[in-house]
Amino acid sequence: MEERQMPKAHKLVVNNRKTSMVTGVLDVLSFDLNEILLETEQGMLMVKGTDLHVNRLSVEKGEVDLSGNIDSIAYSSVNQAARSNENFFAKLFK
Repeated sequence: MEERQMPKAHKLVVNNRKTSMVTGVLDVLSFDLNEILLETEQGMLMVKGTDLHVNRLSVEKGEVDLSGNIDSIAYSSVNQAARSNENFFAKLFK
């Protein structure tokens, strides 16, 4: 019997550009002091800034708490990100 998971609700809350709480997170793809890349229910989410930290991560609940100086937040489609990675690797191995 196939087990289906219901999509988690996605919410992004930013407080004074210093802290952020994100729900509906599927995976944390990468993070460093200047950029955090999250895969969410609504697509890829890129947070850019300085002195960024992942304070709390709960993959089971799909929640992430971030802190630091948030300069920008941008979404992109999961399909677009997968296609660009595919193109990158196709070019790399040609």
